[in-house]
Amino acid sequence: MKDKKERFIEVLKDHKKILYKIINSYCKDPEDKQDLEQEILIQIWKALDNFDGRAKLSTWIYRIALNVSISHYRKDHNRKAQTIAIDESILQVVDNNETNPELENHIKMLYTFIRTLDNLNKAVIILHLDGKSYKETGDLLGISESNVGTKISRIKKILKEQFKLTN
Repeated sequence: MKDKKERFIEVLKDHKKILYKIINSYCKDPEDKQDLEQEILIQIWKALDNFDGRAKLSTWIYRIALNVSISHYRKDHNRKAQTIAIDESILQVVDNNETNPELENHIKMLYTFIRTLDNLNKAVIILHLDGKSYKETGDLLGISESNVGTKISRIKKILKEQFKLTN
């Protein structure tokens, strides 16, 4: 059986994309990202022994990361607006030799727009972009499937309008 450290590292490797998306959606400043990343990792470490398998591991990770992110955001909601700066970290996802500047720019704009949403809508769109069903999203966030669908529709409309304004 694996020890806690090995399980923790495995969980991080398997779920780094989830953590990366959430951290980049809730923080602008690289130092804030590092603080949030550290707080999420601490909470996952503390809770790892209590994971009982009733929910999927990815669902459990989402809950911890979203709850910590929302709490972190509330504590520091008066931060100055800053541009996105993707930094090196344990959660770095993209490491490819081929870069597409236009795609990178659109992704940065998407994260910028997502950060303007309130906490619930931010969580809804992150889960939607990660391919979660309306039911999974509703269960994670404590809202109905129809509410999830309505929110996603409204968010998409807002995001489309914001992309039109920038192009």
